Amino acid sequence: MTMKRIPTPRWLCCLVLGAALILPALPSEAGDGYNLPTLGDTSSSMMSREQEYQMGRTWLTMLRGAVRTLEDPQLKNFVENRVYALAETSQLTDRRLAFVMIDSPELNAFAAPGGVVGVNGGLFLHAQTEAEFASVMAHELAHLSQRHFARGLEQQQKMQVPFMTAMLASIVLAAAGGGDAGFAALASTQAAAIQEQRRFSRQNEQEADRIGLTNLVAAGYDPLAMPNMFERLAQLSRFDSTPPEFLLTHPVSQSRMADTRNRAAQLPAGGEGDTVEYQMMRARVQIYYESSPGLSAKRFRVLLDEHDGKHDAARYGLALALTRGGQHDAAAETLAPLLQKEPHNLTVAMAQIEIDTNRGDLAAALARTRELMQGYPGNFPLQFTEADLLLKKQDYIAAEKAINRLAAQRTDDPDVWYLAAEIRGLAGNILGVHLARAEYFMQTGDTQQAEEQLALALKRADGNFVVSSRIRDRQEELARRRKQLEEL
Repeated sequence: MTMKRIPTPRWLCCLVLGAALILPALPSEAGDGYNLPTLGDTSSSMMSREQEYQMGRTWLTMLRGAVRTLEDPQLKNFVENRVYALAETSQLTDRRLAFVMIDSPELNAFAAPGGVVGVNGGLFLHAQTEAEFASVMAHELAHLSQRHFARGLEQQQKMQVPFMTAMLASIVLAAAGGGDAGFAALASTQAAAIQEQRRFSRQNEQEADRIGLTNLVAAGYDPLAMPNMFERLAQLSRFDSTPPEFLLTHPVSQSRMADTRNRAAQLPAGGEGDTVEYQMMRARVQIYYESSPGLSAKRFRVLLDEHDGKHDAARYGLALALTRGGQHDAAAETLAPLLQKEPHNLTVAMAQIEIDTNRGDLAAALARTRELMQGYPGNFPLQFTEADLLLKKQDYIAAEKAINRLAAQRTDDPDVWYLAAEIRGLAGNILGVHLARAEYFMQTGDTQQAEEQLALALKRADGNFVVSSRIRDRQEELARRRKQLEEL
């Protein structure tokens, strides 16, 4: 049974249509009477933090089931690590974060109630330095720490749940990036009604800028990265008839750019501007969205030549482009100087693993992976790679043990559960297949199929009291989630 990438759910289209039709437009300017409460207002009179958390997590499952996501463990790990580091120095008190990476080259990032952080692949394409990437994420974390969604509810007391539903549903539209025809048609007919509901007020944006800048400095980044990023985005919108989604939800005005630059100039300078690690992640995204590995290889080769061979990220990108184009020996030769220079760089070492894997040397790839795991215990990309390599080697029993360890750590990662279902099936663990599929469907909002898989698992577990009890617990959790979805 195919599990991945289900089409746009009918209930989601209804949700967005209904939300667009029943809600009044939300004023977007300070002068329109949309006066925010003071900074210290917790907004708990309308929605508690726990309610926000539960609603956000329920909505996250809806989003995962409605849009394509990036499954690259290294990219996911990079985003998670950088955002958690920013969260440590932010004003965010509830740091139970959840992440989703949208498979879209369009520029966008968002934060939803309950600590849900979304990043489009396009952010890596447009943020030219790590500090610029961090500035966008610091801004989004500020929206979370100031509870801008919940504070907006203070102005919508009679329609608090529908209002939140509309704002969340609109982010689904934004995240879809126009790739789904149904969403595109829906967006075109409902854009006027939804746009005002999903746009933050000017005051919210300025507040997020100010707090985000402070957090950016506290995390060790250059504060000038934020105005630099905004100014480039403004330039981008001037030459594009359809501005990036990020600019529709976070409009950049001249006054906002000037205010951000003035504030940044008053903060301590000299922070981190860029890292090779970030540029290597950018290279991965660039190759992914390029029309062919050959074009990527040509571009990275030119960049490498322009720097007399001393551009580590370009060398890394060239090696990846070559191996993905079937030129594995050339890729290994290209990567060799970088591997010798940075023998303990995990990203570089994993590029060699990819080269070995692509040319069929699974034993070398697995040996290198396990050697690296000694120095990086618990590393998500390495654990995922180990399970995948064991699957390719057809060592299904060892692969199942590896993926089970990872699934125990990343219980809410649908990509892990998808791989677990595949491995368990080949290992002959039919009960495990049903359980993994149930978890996958729960994480992607398909409660009906999740219910079916749990029912099948319960039949298989007949006579095993411990396993049966755990399945019934998951059935109760599923029932709770279905009720939340119905309330939305």
